[in-house]
Amino acid sequence: MRHCFRSFAVAAFVAALPSASASAQSTQIFKKGYSDIGAVIGLGNLGGANISVGGRFEKAVKDLPDLGNGTLGIGVSADIYSYSNQSFSVRYIPIGATANYHFNLENKKIVPFVGLGLGLEILSCDSKVSSGVDLCDDGSLYFIGRAGVRYFLSDKASFYADVGAGAAAFNVGLTYRLR
Repeated sequence: MRHCFRSFAVAAFVAALPSASASAQSTQIFKKGYSDIGAVIGLGNLGGANISVGGRFEKAVKDLPDLGNGTLGIGVSADIYSYSNQSFSVRYIPIGATANYHFNLENKKIVPFVGLGLGLEILSCDSKVSSGVDLCDDGSLYFIGRAGVRYFLSDKASFYADVGAGAAAFNVGLTYRLR
């Protein structure tokens, strides 16, 4: 089921690319001062975990004319997912911050990015076995490597997708411009 949905999402995004280039805007939307917030659904979680749900916030903090005319953004992400079997259940809440480089393409509706950062994974466990063994640690720091894209549906809303470390290997959702 997960692979089917992931394949469908990727196919839908790729199918949208030709129409995007035909209607490219002339001004850059993602530039210094831009900020957005949105919800995502994640696929490809660790182990037998369910689908994750989460949110993304990002603020464009600096235009980088000497680095391919890109834009530096600072992003914050938070997600939640869980895993359970007959003897225990675990809830994961990864929270992360990334510095993202957004590429400036000729087609202003498509804004790909790459990012690096750190996250904190908070764990909550419930053991149904009274073995006296703690099956859950207190959480841990982790490295985030992420690549993604925004496809602007308008200057206020965009389709969002990313791949990399965090709650899921692949996240899709919608973001809405705050400023």
